[in-house]
Parts: sequence; structure tokens; C-alpha cells
Amino acid sequence: MEQERILVVDDDQGLLHLLKMRLAAMGFDVTSCTSGEEALDEARRQVFDLAITDLRLGGLDGLAVTEELLLIHPTLPVLILTAHGSIPNAVEAIQKGAFGYLTKPFDDKELRGYIEKALAQQRMTREIQRLKLLVKELYGLENVVARSPKMQVLFQQIAQVADTDATICLFGETGTGKEVLARVIHCNSRKARGPFIALNCAAIPETLFESELFGHIKGAFTGASNSKRGLIQSASGGTLFLDEIGEMPLAMQVKLLRAIQEREVKEVGADYSTKVDVRIIAASNKDLGEAVRLGTFRNDLYYRIQVVPLTIPPLRERRDDIPLLAQHFLKQSNRRMNKDIRGFTPSAMQKLMLYPWPGNVRELENTVEKAVVMTRQDMITPDLVPSVRASAEGQIKPLTEAKEEFEKRYLKEVLQLTGGNISRAAQFAGRYRADFYKMLKKYGLHPGNARGKPDMELEGAAGEKLTEV
Repeated sequence: MEQERILVVDDDQGLLHLLKMRLAAMGFDVTSCTSGEEALDEARRQVFDLAITDLRLGGLDGLAVTEELLLIHPTLPVLILTAHGSIPNAVEAIQKGAFGYLTKPFDDKELRGYIEKALAQQRMTREIQRLKLLVKELYGLENVVARSPKMQVLFQQIAQVADTDATICLFGETGTGKEVLARVIHCNSRKARGPFIALNCAAIPETLFESELFGHIKGAFTGASNSKRGLIQSASGGTLFLDEIGEMPLAMQVKLLRAIQEREVKEVGADYSTKVDVRIIAASNKDLGEAVRLGTFRNDLYYRIQVVPLTIPPLRERRDDIPLLAQHFLKQSNRRMNKDIRGFTPSAMQKLMLYPWPGNVRELENTVEKAVVMTRQDMITPDLVPSVRASAEGQIKPLTEAKEEFEKRYLKEVLQLTGGNISRAAQFAGRYRADFYKMLKKYGLHPGNARGKPDMELEGAAGEKLTEV
């Protein structure tokens, strides 16, 4: 468990040093400041679990510091240190949002009691959120019920890396459940008590990207009437999930790389940087290596986010999971729509198993939900699920026809690769020239096609010489 962070403010150097030693001995990570202004600067740079401030300070007093701290971190508990004569002021601070006050002098036991009370509510809230996520992600969602060998291997990989701070990149087609797995990783990590914040990089306009990710200060640009924390800062202490990272603008990729490397961010319009402690999980349905070659994705960021690459197989490669997933989504739909559909007929399940699922798990979920809406019986029937023929790519064909299609496509690729040179093409295919001629004639192909000529029937016998390119 990570140390909880406490911000301490007192202009009495001796008391400040003593308080810091006491808190450190209790196991807290302590940041000490001698002025309210310094404390506010620290609060802008990092996230604290508790603030303790003396009421009487030079410059900004404890009341002003409390108000400003709560503007920066609205849920931050602030504990006021006060002498007997200034208790009315401490009560005023509580009315303005402070958690409570502690009268000087105080002993360690009394101090610990107040701190535990101040932190208890935050700890409980975080624990409830963590348990909800664990229950939801580990016992309720699709990838948890997976039994296919490929998914079991993936789960083993996740178990190895979840409890580390390594940056992870999830690769998979649309609808395979990349965000679901990102949440599972977060819930099983050291940062499980922290927030999980997701950002779809494809959904943010380029002009707003920097402000969304890094935040901005008041007056940074036209329309910035208030300061705003960026998503990286909001995710500090937890996980930031960057979905479709391949869609991130190049200019932002440079700044994200720096934030990951330096563990700090600079808000738009600010002249200072803020420290952050966040784990990055990225995801993409594109080949980022190809994007690097095309110049649309930075090479240095590619290697930085790909410390641990994990690939989620498409649903068509994990068909063993389809019955489990279908039943799971059926139960969910039954609850939402107050229905009692018992299951799928054998022929309906057979269609689900044969369908190629270009939309993967998300498409299966939508299909089951639609079937529950439309059915008038207590079972899902074949007419309510998609047919294999609905997808040309996934249509099941006779073996002979499929083999012929493959051979024709292969021959075209070989001709293109060799520029139409028959000798090289035959050698590449591992066939004699005469056999290669026969195959070309069978499919009506001509070596001239490699230079863009139209298809034409080969004339003459199999051994007849054709023009080589």
C-alpha cells in the first residue's frame, strides 16, 4: 500500500520540524511548508490525502489557506492547529469546509486520533470503489468467464504485470474489450485504491487535447474563465487509460512522452510543473509499428508505451468463449428488461458459433440484447441471430472453392512480387515452369497482369512459351 501524503503548514520552524518527525514516524509521507503561499504551490504540484495548517501564519492565515486548498482539492480534509484563544476562528474555518481543529499543545495519541478520523471517510470511499470495481470486473464481465486457451494465456500475462508500475499497451480489434482488461489490470495493481480515468483519444478535438490532458490555469486562453485540472493530474495515484492512442496528434505525443518520462505535467498557461504519480495503460486497434513507419506516430513514444505489449485475440479466434459470453449477456439483458428468457436453441447457438463477429464481444452483446427485445418465446431462436452469410468475409465455403480462391490470390501476389517474370515466379512458388503455366491457365491469369494489363486466357499448350517480363 502506498504511503498517504500529508501537507503540513506552520511558520514555527521548531514545531514544524517536530510535527514532521511525528507524522513520518506514523508512516506518512510528509511535505512541510513555512507559509501558506508555499503550501498552495505544493498543492498545485501534487495530490495530498490530508492537510494540517496552523491558524496563525505570516502572510495568508489558516482560514485563507483552507479556502484556497479546498478550491484546488475540494475533497481534501484540512485540520486546523489552534491555541485556546483562537477557537472561534477555528470554528469559522470548519464552517468554511475544514474537517476539524486540534488545540495546542497535543500529544501523539491525540494527533493520531484526529488524523485517523480525517482520513477514515476517504479511505472508506476508496475501498468501496475498489471493491465495486473488483466485483464488477473480476466476477461480472466477459473476459472473466473466458475459458479459451488464448485468453487463459493472456490472463497469465496480466497476472504477471498487473501489480507492477510497468506501462502497458493493449492491442486488439474494436470491441475485443480493451478497456475492460485495462480496468482488470488497474483493480489488481498497487494503485487499485486510486482513480481509473479513461480517455478516448479519437474523440477529443485536436484544439482541446492539451487542455483535457494537462489542464489549464485561469486566463490561459480565451474562454478559460476558471482553472481546470487535466486528466493526468486527476488520475494521479491511479491509472490513466489512453484508448486509441494511435489517434493522438503528433504535437501531443511529444508532451505525453515528456510527462511519462519526467512524471510531471505543465498546465496550459502555467510557468510551473506539477508532479504526478500515474500509471499509463494505452490501447490501439491499429498497428502502431506501421504508424511509426508512416510517420503518424512517434518512434520514441511507441517504445515508451510498449514496455509490456498485450494482444487481445478477436472473438473468432476464441469461439470456445461464445456460449459462455452469450449466456452471460442473456442474464444481463433479462435483468435490465425484466424478462425470463431461458437460453438459446441448439440451432441458434450453432449460428452464433459459426458467425465471424467482426464487431467482436461488443457485437455479440448487442446481438443478444436485440434478440431478448425481439423474442416472443422463452428461448432465443435462429431467426434472431445473424447468419454466416451476412458477412462475405466470414462465409463458410466448400474446401475446393476455398482452395481455388487461395491459389488464384497466391498466384497474383507471386506475379506482382516478381514483376511478371515466369522463371522467378515458378522458382518462388516451388513449381516447374510447365506446372506453373498450367496453374496460370487454369485461373485465366497472364504475367502481363503484373504490369497492369487486363486478364486474358492463356493460349496454346501448357508448355507454350509466354512473354516474360
